[in-house]
Amino acid sequence: MAEVAALAYPVVLSTIVETLMQVVDTAMLGHLSTAQLGAAGFAGLWIWTLFTPFNGTAQGVQSFVSRHDGAGEPERCGPWIWQAVWLLVPMMTVWVAAMAFVFPLLVHWIGPSPEMQAGAIGYGWGRLPAGPAIVFNIALISFFRGIGDTRTPLYATFADVAVHLVFAYGLIFGRLGMPGLGVLGAGIAQSIGSWTYSAMMLGAVMRKSVRKKYHTRPVAPHREAVVRFVRTSAPIGGQWLLDMTTFAIFGSIVARMGDASMAASQAMLQLLALSFMQAFAISIACGTLVGRYLGANDVAAAERSYRTSLSLALMLTAVIAALFLSVPDLLLGVFSRDPEFLVLGRPLLALGAFFQIVDAVGIVASGALRGAGDTRWPFVVQSTLAWTLRIAAVATFAIWLRGGVFGAWLGELCYVLALGLCWILRFRAGHWRTVRI
Repeated sequence: MAEVAALAYPVVLSTIVETLMQVVDTAMLGHLSTAQLGAAGFAGLWIWTLFTPFNGTAQGVQSFVSRHDGAGEPERCGPWIWQAVWLLVPMMTVWVAAMAFVFPLLVHWIGPSPEMQAGAIGYGWGRLPAGPAIVFNIALISFFRGIGDTRTPLYATFADVAVHLVFAYGLIFGRLGMPGLGVLGAGIAQSIGSWTYSAMMLGAVMRKSVRKKYHTRPVAPHREAVVRFVRTSAPIGGQWLLDMTTFAIFGSIVARMGDASMAASQAMLQLLALSFMQAFAISIACGTLVGRYLGANDVAAAERSYRTSLSLALMLTAVIAALFLSVPDLLLGVFSRDPEFLVLGRPLLALGAFFQIVDAVGIVASGALRGAGDTRWPFVVQSTLAWTLRIAAVATFAIWLRGGVFGAWLGELCYVLALGLCWILRFRAGHWRTVRI
């Protein structure tokens, strides 16, 4: 467990800092109105969904880097950064330009309340300039995680969060000599923070010691390398896109229930991030170790890393579950004191106590498969379940059985439970042991 913890704790700390930043952002918007709070959650969900094909693909850098690092080939690690960057950053830039025109049409078509529509469009325009920076950041983060360096991204996160919070406070409320832009200001602050992170990470990857050992100087695109990268990594991006699209549909269903329902769902999502992001951090460590040990032909150690990661995630989620069940009003009160919001939020946190445990198990198993390069089968399975079980379960519990926002999250739980079971069974079947990337 010490090996997993040593890799995971900087990622856990980084995700805690990022989660707290999002909670502070959400709380600041909640003090403006529940509609503004809901608008940021609704728009953020769709913006992230539209970014995911590029962001998910960029994460494939980790699979290649960890394999080469485990095989004692550090000089082959760095070039994978640039194969990903030259492919994905230009594509993301063009995509962001197109989204600037399409996003308002999407918001109007989905049809939340007029106040939420206006806020969502403003937040989206503020967030869009971050697109190229985010995909660049993920490629660099994946490199550092692949070589087992999880501290460098943590240091960059501190800079990102500090800059973000200063601009968020100033631009949301009109303080520190900045204009008061409300929810638009929150989106702009996100973009400024993302570009700050890019500058920090680029400086880190070009350090002399890193550059010399891992050959991280920019290299030209290489056709064979790009094809290999796309073959292994594109299914990750596709998996993220199809999964997140259905989750964005879930969010859109909730948004049409009213401002208070969307605000309660957004608070639930932010609080679940206390668990989700830490489980994701553990899955990153797990994937790194699985890839490294497969590169060293030590399958037993790879399996041991998975089991240890799962135990660590379960211990963490037990603590979060206790918080959700014991002090729901204290947690919800951070976001809003609106009576309708609190009535809707309390049962959601009770459900969330169990939800986040199930979700964490699936996240860790998925990370282990991704670290091994087993990406195509998970892409097919997750896409199928997302567009069949998730949509059907959310519609059944939320709309047909009139369960409202609680019913929507109950349907989401059904999907997460089935998906986690698939990942566990896939890992136990052992196909990942023979994957070649």
